[in-house]
Amino acid sequence: MKASVHIGDLTWKDYERRVREENAVVMLPVGALEQHGHHMSMNVDVLLPTAVCERVAERTGALVAPGIQYGYKSQQKSGGGNHYPGTTSLDGATLTHTVLDIIRELARHGVRKLAILNGHFENSMFLVEGIDLALRELRYAGIDDFRVMTLSYWDFVNDPQVIEQLYPDGFLGWDIEHGGVFETSLMLALYPELVDMDAVVDHPPATFPPYDMFPVVPERTPAPGTLSSAKTASKDKGELILDVCVKGISEALGEEFGG
Repeated sequence: MKASVHIGDLTWKDYERRVREENAVVMLPVGALEQHGHHMSMNVDVLLPTAVCERVAERTGALVAPGIQYGYKSQQKSGGGNHYPGTTSLDGATLTHTVLDIIRELARHGVRKLAILNGHFENSMFLVEGIDLALRELRYAGIDDFRVMTLSYWDFVNDPQVIEQLYPDGFLGWDIEHGGVFETSLMLALYPELVDMDAVVDHPPATFPPYDMFPVVPERTPAPGTLSSAKTASKDKGELILDVCVKGISEALGEEFGG
């Protein structure tokens, strides 16, 4: 069998050895099925963290668990809203307990180091809740050495010089980057076959009031579903983002988990 960083590609004996003898870090990508405008596929939020996990694992010796394909409900000011066809979301409790169940099983296997890489902003606190409940349950079972890191790959792109290369005309903020230059550039670098730059709708950045309304007012989201234009996205920008994220995350794993 060809060597792989993916748990699902391994035999159970190879997996057991990596976990119990090598104390390997397991990385869990968590995403969503969510519209990303007229120019990209809807699986962006799981494809991107999975690709980052793969490259980090190749550098560090970590393993990559199968990603969670669905995420918490798209919010209007970060994902355009849950009212678009195709966006398929979980209740918060479902996501929380999915994470809890996975951690419980990983602990049973002997895993003690887990990094959860989030690719969908709205998931954040439900992942934290799942981790908290799982660690509490593990402590009750006498397991008190299970450690979890949570991270989102975009948080590693914080160097002003890198930001300037990505947004030479000025950076408007992460909150309107849904389907914009950042995600589109990464997709062009990793999955160009799932991007159609001719279908990009060039529109002004979304503006929202400083509050939320429920039900949402659909007209407040730009019609394509993106919150800013992706017209200046490029493969080169995506490769820059990928390099920065993989390097930063690899260093973070080494710092927190050793190796």
